Amino acid sequence: MDIKTARSTVGWTQKSAAHYNRLQTAPTSPGVCTFWLEGRCKRNPCRFLHDASLPCNVYHRAAKLSMPEDGPGKGPESSVVNSANSSSRKGGDSSIEKNPQTPQEKVCRYWISGNCVKGDACPFLHSRFQGVDFAMLAKLEGHKKGVSGIALPSGSTMLYSGSKDGTVRIWDCHTGQCDQVINLRGEVGCFTCEGPWLFVGMPNTVKAWNIENGASYDISGLVGQVHTMEVGNNMLFAGAEDGTILVWKGGSEADPFQMVAPLRGHTRGVVSLTVGCDRLYSGSIDQTIRVWDLHTLECVQELVGHTDVVMSLLCWDQYLISCSLDQTVKVWGATEGGSLEVVYAHHEDHGILALSGMSDGGGKPVLLCACIDNTVRLYELPSFTERGKIFSRREIRTLQTAPGGLFFTGDTTGMLTVWNWLDLPKSQQERLPHLMESC
Repeated sequence: MDIKTARSTVGWTQKSAAHYNRLQTAPTSPGVCTFWLEGRCKRNPCRFLHDASLPCNVYHRAAKLSMPEDGPGKGPESSVVNSANSSSRKGGDSSIEKNPQTPQEKVCRYWISGNCVKGDACPFLHSRFQGVDFAMLAKLEGHKKGVSGIALPSGSTMLYSGSKDGTVRIWDCHTGQCDQVINLRGEVGCFTCEGPWLFVGMPNTVKAWNIENGASYDISGLVGQVHTMEVGNNMLFAGAEDGTILVWKGGSEADPFQMVAPLRGHTRGVVSLTVGCDRLYSGSIDQTIRVWDLHTLECVQELVGHTDVVMSLLCWDQYLISCSLDQTVKVWGATEGGSLEVVYAHHEDHGILALSGMSDGGGKPVLLCACIDNTVRLYELPSFTERGKIFSRREIRTLQTAPGGLFFTGDTTGMLTVWNWLDLPKSQQERLPHLMESC
């Protein structure tokens, strides 16, 4: 996936930010129930129309549209779900949609909770997702509190999940059943895996398990909860709530984890880490991102731009993508001097909790974006064209991708859901675990 090449065709403008326009809902045709349009009609039958096929002269609330500072039509495009089918706009006014949105584009919160009594008469979606290119394969239930980590080690037939309830569950990919529950007697803050090693971040420690030979280690030296972990350049990095990043290098068989000097600089807890281009990137509650040289372990740049907690980081080709509770996703690109600066900013209506990236069934890069409003939005890069939405009863705070077009979501109720992209090439379908093909 070459975002740089795609970027030149779409036209990411340096130092640009997206501006969004909204239309007020104009009066509708007398024959259409205005309460139904707003999702509030309680009459059945109702003497006004409950019909999504509104007259063409009716204006409804417009979708958010991207508008660069230097004028329309020059920046990345943003669209509603299934934007490939969206209508053209008249007179160059990018704020007015020819086809209005309807209540069917919102999920029924009563249905999500399992108590909608309207059935087929409900004007809202009775579906856990919206989109045609992916599907839900399985729901794995068992955790009593929020899912905080998901891992599918390469070549393994077992899926691992950790939770705030202090347990790790091991799921059989052939049956979809939970084979084992490990009680760690402490809140699981994060997960990561590398080769045969599974790392579990907990208060004041990291637990390391070798899933091939069964060896286990407690890696000490941390202070407080471990919020995030990453592996790079044969080193394990752990971000803790005191603002430090602890580092261990691979050692001997007898002592596989040797501590290196901690990385200091953040003034508050480190909640996100990622590795790419010989750099370690760290995001913090202090609203900054720090860039560390993987060879010298020195901080080479501090990125300032977010106005709230930097919740998640993602490296995609030569770009760094960050998200924050300030409701923005920022794309950082390198200048001629080698430093990073914001080249594009995408705005949401809600704070953003997590990011993950993968390719769809056709090989196009897609960004998964979990928001505070209990949804995950899927955007095609680099245009940020919306490809679909996932709805949940509670916030989804954990996203994880896997080979074969699989991806996983974990919410704060403890629900772990398995998804996959449709129309995968045969080479990817052959790597799909049996459970994910048949559920």
